[in-house]
Amino acid sequence: MLMTALTMNEANLSCNFPAQRVHDLPRRDDPGPAGGMRDEGRTRVVLLSCGSFNPITLMHLRMFEVARDYLENTGQYRVLRGIISPVSDGYKKKGLIEASHRLEMARLASEDSDWITVDPWEGSQPEWMETVKVAQHHYEELLSAGQNQDDVDTVKYTKRRCIEDESQHQAKDDPQLMLLCGADVLVSFGIPNLWKEEDIAEIVGRYGLVCINRSGSDPQKIIHQSKTLWKHRKNIHLVDELAVNALSATVVRKALCGRQSVKYLLPDPVVHYIQEHSLYSSESEQKNADVVLAPFQRYTKDLSKRKKMTIELRKRKHK
Repeated sequence: MLMTALTMNEANLSCNFPAQRVHDLPRRDDPGPAGGMRDEGRTRVVLLSCGSFNPITLMHLRMFEVARDYLENTGQYRVLRGIISPVSDGYKKKGLIEASHRLEMARLASEDSDWITVDPWEGSQPEWMETVKVAQHHYEELLSAGQNQDDVDTVKYTKRRCIEDESQHQAKDDPQLMLLCGADVLVSFGIPNLWKEEDIAEIVGRYGLVCINRSGSDPQKIIHQSKTLWKHRKNIHLVDELAVNALSATVVRKALCGRQSVKYLLPDPVVHYIQEHSLYSSESEQKNADVVLAPFQRYTKDLSKRKKMTIELRKRKHK
């Protein structure tokens, strides 16, 4: 069951975050971006990116810009907002520092953007939340924001769509939520017990996926090898990043642990925050080292298999 009220932990984490988020989405009759473009004939989209953001890098922010350009250049979409949703501490990933720090770094990184925001809901949960539940939460917020707008404007929204409906049954005027990710997420769909197959089906079938391709990955091959991804391939947007870059949070943490400069890899306010709070060290990299990753705890009954899968996943991350 989805949580609908702020927990005490969430209230503490969200105190410094702007209240706007999805509640200030543009009206349907508002002018679009440059040139007075309107929404007529375009599907309004909100991009949601879930992940560790440990720490957030310039490439995380770059993904939003690349995805927006791609979608809007098709002439079919208008991107209204981007949402950064850091995972909670309950994910139990090795080296994952506290959500309060990751949320604040994400806020600092995006504070100059007029369309990318940070949402603390997922990061404030006491336990790990499946990505599909995070998507459901934000989609309900989108519908609620749209319905509140229509109550004032006396437009034709009359009821909220059932969360189990397939994406093709979505009301024409409803904003569409799309999950934004890198090609590594597509790869992770194939790791046993890391994702539930029905969750993957709902993410790509109901919401859709915008995947930013990194050098060295072959997302087309991954889609061809998965029955679920192949079935919903029309909902998967593969976007090539022109500025090829191997920058990742893992690379940044390695540099920080080696006392090397990370300037120009992260936004300056994030670099300053890390220095001010003495984040990331050899000691912090060992956090959760002996803990089984949350999805494996939840989906794998055999304890020995849980540990083996966690170890194998960590090896993949460091290749």
